[in-house]
Amino acid sequence: MKIRNFLVLIITGSFLVFSAWASSNKTFLNDKSSWNTNYTYVFVHGLSGWGHYDSLNNIFPYWGLKNGSLLKELRKAGFEVCDASVAPQGSAWDRACELYAQLTGTVTDYGEEHSRRCGHPRYGRDFSKEPLISQWDAEHKINLIGHSFGGVTVRLLAHLMAEGSKEEQEATDKENLSPLFAGGKADWIYSVTTLASPHNGTSAYHVPDTDPKPKSSMEKSMDKINAPEKDGRADYDYADYDMHIPNADIINQKLKTLENAYYFSYPCSATKLSENGTQEPIEELMEKMFRRSSRRIGAFEGTTPDEIELSKEWQENDGLVNTISAKFPSHAPNAEFPISFDYKFEKLKITKAVLDSAKLEKGIWYVMPVFKGAHMALQGGFGIKTDINRFYLNHLNMINSI
Repeated sequence: MKIRNFLVLIITGSFLVFSAWASSNKTFLNDKSSWNTNYTYVFVHGLSGWGHYDSLNNIFPYWGLKNGSLLKELRKAGFEVCDASVAPQGSAWDRACELYAQLTGTVTDYGEEHSRRCGHPRYGRDFSKEPLISQWDAEHKINLIGHSFGGVTVRLLAHLMAEGSKEEQEATDKENLSPLFAGGKADWIYSVTTLASPHNGTSAYHVPDTDPKPKSSMEKSMDKINAPEKDGRADYDYADYDMHIPNADIINQKLKTLENAYYFSYPCSATKLSENGTQEPIEELMEKMFRRSSRRIGAFEGTTPDEIELSKEWQENDGLVNTISAKFPSHAPNAEFPISFDYKFEKLKITKAVLDSAKLEKGIWYVMPVFKGAHMALQGGFGIKTDINRFYLNHLNMINSI
């Protein structure tokens, strides 16, 4: 009897020790037990993208692409998620204003000063009948996730929520000023995550094309899709203007990093070092439609025709965006992510115990390990399928567990 009781005690004790160890070392893949928050995640597309308010999204979801709807999988896992539809070629300013209107269920207000200066109507679409979310305030914060130029868009939204706009305040009667331009709402944002975003611009707009081969039909189609349809507004009120390297630097000098929000950036790369010392596309990773631009970006070092100095560090790329540009915005506080892990999740090392010991700080851009994939990989892939479900499950679980 004593032996039996002793064995029960040993087995019970061992189970409790194992349970404590397992609990502290769980990965974040759908581990709700580790969550401290569960704020809504707002996904914002990049250049020429689409989202919730676009019919194309029902057929070919921007967030998921060839891998299938990402948002459906995240909802199954218990996350509150939504995806915005902002101007495909619009400037970061216009897109941020549209995003704010969708989140608050209001009429889009581009601002008195901005609209007058840029030559377009002040007011746009009314989202009062179909807002993206039901409630947004300091008690019901949001997590912003932006892909490509969507990353610049969410950064600007976060800045305006906190700081407002002095120009709009001076040009507008107080009773007619959009709450977005009034500022004072920094505590409405919990985190900002950017994916393959041209924080510092992209050399694709500056590097000459020396490839003697004619462009393929797919490459010509991409050029046409990404080219803005000029509608009479100022030439600087478009996404392609904001993504020129000098213009991106001006934006970076103006935008403040929120002191009470977490920041994460995921740079992508689908190139490798060639024998001649330049970066060349990795065929099994690089989408065919990006290979020409990737070679162009990856081979250039020196002074561009418009007199921009580019070091060798600017050669590594994902087909459209330089890897170095996607790491963090210039002039912003930053640090390497303090936890080691791999994206195949075969040796996942992000555990609750490790995360607690890492003590992530607010107001700092954490640069995540470079994701090996082309520019659309973190969407799910266009021609090359990428299984992104585990990637996002892990990232969102991590944010909820901070």
